[in-house]
Amino acid sequence: MVANVQEWPRHAYTLEEYFALELTGDARYEFWDGEIVCMSGGSQRHARISGNVYFSLRQQLSGRPCEAFTSDLPIKTPLLPPYRHPDASVVCEKAEIENIEGIEVLTNPTLIVEVLSPATEARDRHEKRTAYQALPSAMEYLLLAQDAPHVTHFQRQANQWVRSDYGDLGATVELPSIGCVLALSDAYQSVEFE
Repeated sequence: MVANVQEWPRHAYTLEEYFALELTGDARYEFWDGEIVCMSGGSQRHARISGNVYFSLRQQLSGRPCEAFTSDLPIKTPLLPPYRHPDASVVCEKAEIENIEGIEVLTNPTLIVEVLSPATEARDRHEKRTAYQALPSAMEYLLLAQDAPHVTHFQRQANQWVRSDYGDLGATVELPSIGCVLALSDAYQSVEFE
């Protein structure tokens, strides 16, 4: 008789074990309350969308005081220590970098982008969103679906976050905190949907 895998005891990793893996592994990982989750090795569609968004923002920001980053630069999230790996981010003015156990992390993102995956969507929409929106510098948070052209845009307005949704490839998302626009046609360029 085969035991149910979900009933097996799980190992709760320490932050020390996590940092040892993060510093020596080739992949990117996130620490979730004793669980280590690999963030690398997504789908071709995921890679294409995140690359398209980064490329679009990078081009628009050229010669301006804001800078776009890929998922290689994590963001410090005090509500979800130690940090998270978004798919892209933008910082305006000078990037503030903190070293956490040998890992350089951004502490003052202006815009944060996540491309949703089946395994991470719930966390991206809830726990990560809460942690990112708690950062004083964060002004906008974008969630991009990969199974259909759809962008959810959260924008800080005074003391609240306002949500807007876009699902038409002809739509553009205004990103006032960084003075850019994201055309859905650019974000989903060369992406085929079933």
